[in-house]
Amino acid sequence: MLTRVAILGRPNAGKSTLFNRFCGWRKALVHDEPGVTRDRIEAPGQIGGQQFLVIDTAGLELGDPGSLADRLLEQSLAGLSEADLGLFLVDGRSGLVPLDQEIAGILRRQAKPVILCVNKCEARTVRDTAVAEAWELGLGEPVAISAEHGEGLLDLADRMAPYLAQPEDEVGDESDRPIKISIVGRPNAGKSTLVNALIGDERLLTGPEPGLTRDAITLDLTHAGRAFQIVDTAGLRRRAKVDHRLEQLSGSQSIRAIRMSHIVALVIDATQGIDKQDLTIANLALDEGRGLVLIANKWDALDDAGAALAAINDRLTKSLTQVRGVPLIKLSAKTGRGLKNILPTVLKLHERWSTSLSTSQLNRWLELAVDVTPPPMVQNRRLKFRYVTQTGQRPPTFTFFANKPAKAIPAHYLRYLTSSLRERFGLEGVVIRTAIKHGANPYDPKAGDR
Repeated sequence: MLTRVAILGRPNAGKSTLFNRFCGWRKALVHDEPGVTRDRIEAPGQIGGQQFLVIDTAGLELGDPGSLADRLLEQSLAGLSEADLGLFLVDGRSGLVPLDQEIAGILRRQAKPVILCVNKCEARTVRDTAVAEAWELGLGEPVAISAEHGEGLLDLADRMAPYLAQPEDEVGDESDRPIKISIVGRPNAGKSTLVNALIGDERLLTGPEPGLTRDAITLDLTHAGRAFQIVDTAGLRRRAKVDHRLEQLSGSQSIRAIRMSHIVALVIDATQGIDKQDLTIANLALDEGRGLVLIANKWDALDDAGAALAAINDRLTKSLTQVRGVPLIKLSAKTGRGLKNILPTVLKLHERWSTSLSTSQLNRWLELAVDVTPPPMVQNRRLKFRYVTQTGQRPPTFTFFANKPAKAIPAHYLRYLTSSLRERFGLEGVVIRTAIKHGANPYDPKAGDR
């Protein structure tokens, strides 16, 4: 029997958009006007290859007994009572409102698991602030998504996975689920040749003509007892050079593959070095919070390997400022040289990307970090960081509680903390996201007296 998943939230939080995203077509009516959905709508849905029955509910509002709002609330809560899992959507763009707090209180009293989703998080600045704020609802770790653009669905799939019914032989923990790797890059960088070499079979068409791969092809592989899903994608060119509708569609599939992957393996042609388009693809992967591995293919064709390596490292240092220590694998997909380094490197990066640190560990680090380099004066007052906690994984996300709002904190000091955090906990090659919460340490019993 399929697991039943109910989508809940106040009006216009994006419930029907997420419902349609699960279904794969526009079954539910979507409009900017709040309150369009009134009856519960059910349909088969899927995410991350797992199927379930999804229920769209009316927007939750509080009203007088017997009013329309009250009857719609009863209908929506009935949908949750019939479901095995609830998804509570809040609008990350507009921020929390008192109604979200009241709805969260009602949901906490229900005897059903609920996953908190912060929707409309296309912009990173919106996402970081909204996720930090959503912790106040007391429903556990929030998941940042954009139902309209399909962003964050991989993270949501991972959170939903333990609740979705599976055949007995497929039930397992996180380590049983495959690591999803997207092989991306410009046309003719050798992506399909690389995938064929990895799986040991001429499964994909290769040749000197650029653009042979059009669809995103998914292949399964096992290494060291761990399952992988490898996605070979179409080459991504600069948008100005794409004038064919088919190539536009292929490019869209490649971008979607990046968003649905755990690790992005960016393949470059070592004989050409890192192009501006390579950096655009790398930044897309990092902005999506994916782990990034750089694969320099055709290394055997270089005349001066030392100079090529220095040029690549220099370009990475100058252009990928949001992350340090991106793994670089030098290989030849054609001869197989260096091929054995790919999957072990991906495994190590995936572990760092999935890092979970205890609050005590983090606050011991924070105390030392501010002792080594004290925070600067801000508005004639000493900047104080009272507390830090991890508020997300994949990528690691941390929220600092400070005596000043985020806009008042110098960027250079936040960069120092991020760099120190990366060095202390071995997070090289992984994007670290941070958010600032203005206020006292909520876990300090004396905080209310300050």
